[in-house]
Amino acid sequence: MELKNKIVKAFEEHFGGKGTLYASAGRINLIGEHTDYNGGFVFPGAIDKVIMADIRPNDTDKVNLYSLDLNEESHFGLNEEDAPEQQWARYVFGVCRETIKRGGVVKGFDAVFAGNVPLGAGLSSSAALESCFAFALNDMFNDNSIPKFELAKIGQSTEHNYCGVNCGIMDQFASVFGKKDCLIRLDCRSLEYEYFPFKIDGYKLVLVDSVVKHELVDSPYNKRRQSCERVAKRLGIETLRDADMEALEAIKSDISAEDYMRAKFVIGEKHRVLDVCDALERGDLATVGRCMYETHEGLSKDYEVSCEELDYLNDIAKECGVIGSRIMGGGFGGCTINLVADDKYDHFIATAKEKFAAKYGHQPKIYDVIISDGARKIEE
Repeated sequence: MELKNKIVKAFEEHFGGKGTLYASAGRINLIGEHTDYNGGFVFPGAIDKVIMADIRPNDTDKVNLYSLDLNEESHFGLNEEDAPEQQWARYVFGVCRETIKRGGVVKGFDAVFAGNVPLGAGLSSSAALESCFAFALNDMFNDNSIPKFELAKIGQSTEHNYCGVNCGIMDQFASVFGKKDCLIRLDCRSLEYEYFPFKIDGYKLVLVDSVVKHELVDSPYNKRRQSCERVAKRLGIETLRDADMEALEAIKSDISAEDYMRAKFVIGEKHRVLDVCDALERGDLATVGRCMYETHEGLSKDYEVSCEELDYLNDIAKECGVIGSRIMGGGFGGCTINLVADDKYDHFIATAKEKFAAKYGHQPKIYDVIISDGARKIEE
């Protein structure tokens, strides 16, 4: 593996000798968008794009990091006041601090890391980085005594406390718990989870990255969250997880048209996640695909988080006979995720590149992804 060899070579050059290799994965979410803060379900999986690190204890209380991708070094201690200046190094520092806060042991170490998770495509490279180091520190210094869920929370708390991002748990959860050929249904309220087989012989999972990110003048995520909270309050429930369309219709005249649309999407999306899980268990990819298109339509028209470029990619997918396609992520740019039959793949990719470039002046980026294992030790 080219990535592994590059990292091992860089470790030898920087620190001499050998370390232990660890990796964790980026993630996709097949369906279940904007459901996490509504107490609903998400349906992610780890992918075959990873952050990998070569790590070795150094018998000091200092951490020496080298980012191979950035060709930058960082050196820091393990106390709160030792936080490094570089943003990229704060992810690793945060994992160290959050592990210590939970009573875990962290000692000084040397590490070289690099990755092939595409940046800016919504595949959660930061969660992969956090999960890789959280898993490694647990294995190296704590005899794997920290539960896996706590490793995911260490990554989430790192984002909150050291990187200024108030994220949910899904990205780190998928990176830690990912399992080859399986997607994971996570109940965002109870944090219960279940694996579902995702063996899709004859089909590919492909991301089409618009390479567009629209600058937003207001805070659209907060506004949508507030809409959902207002409707839940009017219904007398904690979150829209407990709402159904009948209850929503009954209060339609009491709420704004905008709040109604937002709630309608979330309630529909809750059911779509469950329908997709059932469909996968019986090998019914047609239903999976239909639900993906419905999610895109809802995100575009009711939740209004799409943009012209993503709607255009979705239309191209339909024209090319792609079985399922939708926006993946928060919206306003980024990727579509597509479930494509092998015999339609070449035509779809060629058409998407040609038509998108003709309309917007640049080609989209294409990433084939395979559902793979999450955080792990790489055996020699």
